[in-house]
Amino acid sequence: MSAVPRWITHRLAKWLIVAAWVAAAALLSPLAGTLTQHQSNDSKAWLPTNAESTEVLDRTQALGEEDVATAVVGYVRDAGVTPVDLAKATADVAAFAALAGVDGDVMGPFLSQDGKAVQVIVPYTMGDAGWDAAPGFVDEVRAIAQDGADGLRVGITGPAGMAADSATAFSGIESTLLYAAMGVVVVILLLTYRSPVLWVLPLVSAGVSLVVAQAVIAVLAREGVLEVNAQSQGILTVLVFGAGTDYALLLVARYREELRRHADRHEAMAVALHRAAPAIIASGATVALGMLCLVLAQLASTSGLGPVAAIGVVVAVAVMLTLLPALLVVCGRWVFWPRVPALGAPEPTAHGIWARLGARISKAPRRTWVTTSLVLAAMSVGVVQLSATGLTAEQSFRGEQPSIVAGKELAAHFPAGAGQPVVVVADADAIGAVTTALAGVTGLDPASITDPVVSGADAVVEATLLDAPDSEAAEATVDRARDAVHAIEGADAQVGGATATTVDTLAAASADNRVVMPAILVTVLVVLALLLRSLVAPLLLMGTVVLSFGAALGVSALVFRHVLDFAGADPSMPLFSFVFLVALGIDYNIFLMTRVREESLLHGTRQGAVRGLAATGGVITSAGLVLAGTFAALATLPVVSFAEIGFTVAFGVLLDTIVVRSVLVTALTLDVGDTMWWPLHLVLKPAPRLTSEFVSVSSTE
Repeated sequence: MSAVPRWITHRLAKWLIVAAWVAAAALLSPLAGTLTQHQSNDSKAWLPTNAESTEVLDRTQALGEEDVATAVVGYVRDAGVTPVDLAKATADVAAFAALAGVDGDVMGPFLSQDGKAVQVIVPYTMGDAGWDAAPGFVDEVRAIAQDGADGLRVGITGPAGMAADSATAFSGIESTLLYAAMGVVVVILLLTYRSPVLWVLPLVSAGVSLVVAQAVIAVLAREGVLEVNAQSQGILTVLVFGAGTDYALLLVARYREELRRHADRHEAMAVALHRAAPAIIASGATVALGMLCLVLAQLASTSGLGPVAAIGVVVAVAVMLTLLPALLVVCGRWVFWPRVPALGAPEPTAHGIWARLGARISKAPRRTWVTTSLVLAAMSVGVVQLSATGLTAEQSFRGEQPSIVAGKELAAHFPAGAGQPVVVVADADAIGAVTTALAGVTGLDPASITDPVVSGADAVVEATLLDAPDSEAAEATVDRARDAVHAIEGADAQVGGATATTVDTLAAASADNRVVMPAILVTVLVVLALLLRSLVAPLLLMGTVVLSFGAALGVSALVFRHVLDFAGADPSMPLFSFVFLVALGIDYNIFLMTRVREESLLHGTRQGAVRGLAATGGVITSAGLVLAGTFAALATLPVVSFAEIGFTVAFGVLLDTIVVRSVLVTALTLDVGDTMWWPLHLVLKPAPRLTSEFVSVSSTE
């Protein structure tokens, strides 16, 4: 027992640890509250780092063009626009020009060919604040361009209008997800422990973890070490509560087990830490390293999530291995009331449902794992229904958004691409040839090509798409425009704009899948090999993880299309789902197999598999419910991509914990036997067959 970290549960140290963490949380709480202020939600925070559209944005900013998002103000009268309506729009132009944040000339009013609509284009500087300031600007524009008399309707769309809707959708994301995650954790902990008190300790520990992690990330974001956006901050909340509570469940389960063997709670906790800490540390390390693999992604929003998530997981592990043990020892056995574990009481897991399941699987392990694998493979077939090629602006939200409604109405009267032009940057000397080439591109309105804006060696022109900017036809037009201007020798011409960004994002997301997914698999495989000191077990376990992910994605694709009626999926959804299901799902492999290895050292691999399942089945299922519930909280946001990630991860985690870990992995371990630990054989006490209480369980079936 010399290696046991007794200092954590020392009679004096436990109080110092609690005081230190409470003080840290209190002091860091104000700093954690500033994390939202350090978010980067400007255009570049979401773009592929080295894509052509990103380089266009850099070059236009160097020309003095800020990160401009146009607000397209539409005035529509079904009976036809009147002279009074035109006068109103003209007066509004002057008022728009006086607004703070308006960059350049306000264009319009433009009358549609059918005479039923007028539009004004207001250039708004997004700047470093990104979309955070867009709702306020759009409200100011709306206050000026109010609906007119006798049926004149006014709407605001364009990039600025959609940015305002996005900012509104993500507003309060932290508090919404925090309360939803807390609610899920409380309910599941109450059901798991059936104690009116015990659930408070893991919840407090998770709260401290989140505050400390947010404070650390806020400091790093403020100093420019890493970037945080609304997406990564929201996922941080879910991840810290989900993963942190998982680690708490594993530790509490082992502590409760040891309380039945030790009279002194300090000794019981010391042994519990000695047994559980390696699995928790390995799990946390695997998740953190898996998340760090995201830095290999081209998409800035994806690569930025990696360090943020890794910091959250590391802090959660530290808190759950120090603060939570100290709190449990401070409170004593009574915290488990009314089911207080008494010294010498029999271990209930030896005769529980998971022991009975293990005994049943042991009768035909090969048939069990083959059948389970075939069922999971059949579920994976649904992947062919997944269309992760991006969502239009309308499809990206659940429920109608003001900018989408206005955009659809204006599209009936003006070219669909108005307000979201193609932006072309080229050498000033070649801009004439570039403009000529653009005029011949099918899908662009040649009359809409603007006069060049020249500054130094570069020049910029813009052109309007004839198709909706988020349509496949518009994306094809961007490809043709790029082919046309790239062919001009020495022009150094590049095509950007909103549609070009979509094209580059799709390409980057596809490339990220090919790079990041294998990197995560290799990382997890190495950690498992080091932890289990085996090559066979990690390879088999990784096979189950991939099969589980495929089944979860296949079922999710069918639900998205035929139940929830989603038009498609965000291109990053498969990668995010893979990261969370593999990096977090491997936790349950580690929880199970470290216990199986521990039991196998004493009883042999066959008994070790059954005993390991009996001891961990309950806690793994509870942990899976917590993680699934916290990720399901993402569905509270009105954003389709978040709902899809939340559903896929929640379903995948439940599938993983209830079926894959409990049935498939146990059956494989029973069938493969001692070969599971090759090439390092275990030093076993002889136990050639299932004995003791597990035989009695089997005989009662």
